[in-house]
Amino acid sequence: MTRPIGTTTWLDLATTDLRAAQDFYAGLFGWTFEDAGEEFGHYRMVRNSGALVGGAMDVSGMTCPTGQPLPSEWGVYLAADDIDVRLEKALSAGAQLVVPAHDAGSAGRFAVVLDPAGNAVGLWQAGDTEGYEFTAAPGSPVWFEVMTHDIEAAERFYTEVLDAKLVPMTEPMEDDSFRYVTNGSEEEATWGMGDATGVIPEGEGGWRIYFAVDACDAAVDRIRELGGSLLDGPVDSPFGRIATVSDPTGASFQICAMSEKAPEAG
Repeated sequence: MTRPIGTTTWLDLATTDLRAAQDFYAGLFGWTFEDAGEEFGHYRMVRNSGALVGGAMDVSGMTCPTGQPLPSEWGVYLAADDIDVRLEKALSAGAQLVVPAHDAGSAGRFAVVLDPAGNAVGLWQAGDTEGYEFTAAPGSPVWFEVMTHDIEAAERFYTEVLDAKLVPMTEPMEDDSFRYVTNGSEEEATWGMGDATGVIPEGEGGWRIYFAVDACDAAVDRIRELGGSLLDGPVDSPFGRIATVSDPTGASFQICAMSEKAPEAG
C-alpha cells in the first residue's frame, strides 16, 4: 500500500440506470466506461482522458437491509493498510457493517460501513489498483468531504479507526462559526469534515465528491441539458465557484471551477 492510511483512494457510483448514467457523465465530462466482465458483476472502470477516476455499478432491483430499493449515489473509500484490522476497529468504535470485507480480484479488498453518525464510507486495501488518479483536470475528482451533524463523534471515529490527523481549516469562510477540519495540512489534505448543524437538514449530509470543471455556470447549463438538476448554488468560495448537482438518476455531487476563486477581501 502506498497511499497513507485514511486518505481518499477510491470512489464509485451506484446507479439505478447504468446506461443513463454513462450517457450523462460521458456528455458532461467525456468519461469512458470499461466493463470489468461477468466475474465482477459487470462493474465499470471509469476513465477521464485515460486517467482512472473510479467505478460504476448497476444497482437496479437491489434493496437495502430494510427492504427499500437502493438509491443512486456516489460512494467514497479511504485507504486501509489491513482491512480486517481497520474494519474491526470501525465496528468497535460504533460503526455498522454494510458490506463485509471482500476481495475485488487482484485489485484489492474493500468493505463498507456506516460511521456512528450514519454516513456510509468504504475502506480500500489496495492490491494492483492503488486508486483514482489525481490530475486536477476537468472531470477529475479534486476534493472530498463528509458533512456530519455530530462532528465531535465523527472526529473521534476517523481518528481512532483510520489515524486521521485532523486540523482546523485556516482559509477564511463566509461564516466564521462554521466548523471545518481537514485530514492534514493544506498541502497534504485529501478530504475535509464539516459541521452540518444548521447547514444541512437532519438526515442528510454524508460524504461528498467535488469534480473539476472549467466554468461552473456553463457546467450547470450542460448538466441541465443532459437531464441532471441543480440542487444548490452556484456560489463563490476561496477555492473556486461551486455548485451541488445531481445526475438524471438522482446521484448528487459537487462541481468546482478552481479558476473562478472568489477575490480575497481587501
